Amino acid sequence: MKHAFVFPGQGSQFPGMGKEHYENSAFAKRIFEQANELLSFRISDIMFNGTEEELRQTNVTQPAVFLHSVIAYRGIGHAKPDMVAGHSLGEFSALVANGTLTFEDALKLVSLRAIAMQKACDIQPSTMAAVLALADEKVEEVCRQVQEETGEIVVPANYNCPGQLVISGTVKGIDIACERMKAAGAKRALVLPVGGAFHSPLMAPAKEELKAAIEATKFQQPSCAVYQNVVARAVLDKDEIKHNLIEQLTGAVRWTQSVQSMIADGASTFTESGPGKVLQGLILKIDKSVSVDGVS
Repeated sequence: MKHAFVFPGQGSQFPGMGKEHYENSAFAKRIFEQANELLSFRISDIMFNGTEEELRQTNVTQPAVFLHSVIAYRGIGHAKPDMVAGHSLGEFSALVANGTLTFEDALKLVSLRAIAMQKACDIQPSTMAAVLALADEKVEEVCRQVQEETGEIVVPANYNCPGQLVISGTVKGIDIACERMKAAGAKRALVLPVGGAFHSPLMAPAKEELKAAIEATKFQQPSCAVYQNVVARAVLDKDEIKHNLIEQLTGAVRWTQSVQSMIADGASTFTESGPGKVLQGLILKIDKSVSVDGVS
């Protein structure tokens, strides 16, 4: 009977996020002001008063979700996770929760990651699409065929839950793949309103930039295992954590497999820490027998 804490990624942001924490907690106010200083712009103002469009900018979204998640987690007080995991960006929040990274170092890396990813998006038009109600193996097969036949980049990017897989690649490649997914029996194959092909080879320029920063950052020995996106299993070695964090930018988020591994290793309760309830919903679709809750 183990307690897992999980942390959301990009997409869970909303206007007004974190404002309640700022107004009701001296600790949260201090963390927000520290973030404003570290980022050299007032992210708190955009989080509390910005529009959805302003919050969707990658250089704002990623630090905003990270900040909200860490503040929500630290507000619990009694939190002692047996294991942690984060969805994409959420892996940085997870690494603060298990003591691998300091808040300051993680925020700097998240900010750099966001800016590097945006630059990679600007190099080549690219996108992502959600494929619903099609077996993972079929999605993988279609992606392979499109790449082989057209030379376009199309890869599985997010294994969110059974029957929900997000693919990533060039605009042309994704368009072709979506038509083929529907022809293969997918209930839907829907292009997402994102700025680029996250978790695909098109993020290679961002990966190089982030690699240098991660390698220059001090990682501590974690207090509990992190189930990392690219390997979907428990990791305790800080050097391996570094390696997997770098690989994550171009590798797939194996969320389904990560949650299954956590359950196999004894997790019976999952607490989502951060904005929204996306991960709670995904976890129940992966395994209805576990208990889920959230702190936001």
